[in-house]
Amino acid sequence: MPTPQVPIGSGFGLATTASEIIHGVDLHGKTAIVTGGCSSIGLEITRALRAAGADVIVPARDQNKAATALEGIDAEIEALDLLDPTSIDAFADRFLNFGEPLHILVNSAGIIGCPLARDARGHELHFATNHLGHFQLVARLWPALRQANGARVVSVSSWGHHFSSLVFDDPNFERRDYDRWAAYGQSKTANILFAVALDERGKADGVRAFSLHPGIVLSAGLAKHVSSEELRAAGVIDENGEPILDPVRNLKTAEQGASTGVWCATSPQLDEMGGVYCENTDIAALARIAPVDGWKKGDSMRHTGVSPYAVDPEAADRLWTLSEQLLGLKSAEAERDSGSPFLMC
Repeated sequence: MPTPQVPIGSGFGLATTASEIIHGVDLHGKTAIVTGGCSSIGLEITRALRAAGADVIVPARDQNKAATALEGIDAEIEALDLLDPTSIDAFADRFLNFGEPLHILVNSAGIIGCPLARDARGHELHFATNHLGHFQLVARLWPALRQANGARVVSVSSWGHHFSSLVFDDPNFERRDYDRWAAYGQSKTANILFAVALDERGKADGVRAFSLHPGIVLSAGLAKHVSSEELRAAGVIDENGEPILDPVRNLKTAEQGASTGVWCATSPQLDEMGGVYCENTDIAALARIAPVDGWKKGDSMRHTGVSPYAVDPEAADRLWTLSEQLLGLKSAEAERDSGSPFLMC
């Protein structure tokens, strides 16, 4: 039976930090990969896992920029572009060639609020970056995850999944008008559905999957495609352009935002659990609010929880099949890689 979307009373709070979560946790001998691990929330997740003794690999498109951000953390930096299938395969091959298990994979890299753009295969950029790239990465790293005999895959989603369900008949905005918040929301819904489907397929091999909302953390990535006027209207910055920090309203520092991801990746409270969406360092409850139209002031500050459409097992299975098709993975059951839930290339 899947883990229910019911808070467990973790004992942590709205302002809990990643360092508080990782206190007393020993990850020596464990290996972690953190995409997006050199900026904002991902950087704090990297810092926490490394502080607990894990060997942490941070894949990045710009390795020089990553090296600057990670100075003093002692993480390994590798080349990876989530929009390039060849780059994903090359990164995975390099890791697999060491023959080592992968205990933690945190999919934190992502984009938000971008104008319409497509990758080389024609996939809409939010969906391609936030979901499809990570789907392929997990598929290629599956042997190492399985080898760990107890791995966790953590997908950093968002409260923004309430912006849109997964539009299965037009995920790439080929037949409908493009809306950047709907595109972002759909990709974040995909992160949650992927965790549901992956956990169901992986738990027999000890691979458990989680998704989460980290809270609203203002970063350079967030501000890149979102104007200061929009941020001010959303209640994220003040009249002077400074971030508003108020964990009660889900406005968090990067270290506070990283706490739920670190909890999902390491907490013994989640042993024998999986496939759930978490927020504020606990399993989230189901939300009973209608989808919202874009990022309006106060929405994510007033409401919590996960939309039922984002944890629907049938939708999760449907996304799994769609993802394999869009990535060109083989469809013949007989060609399924031995022991893998993925239809491998």
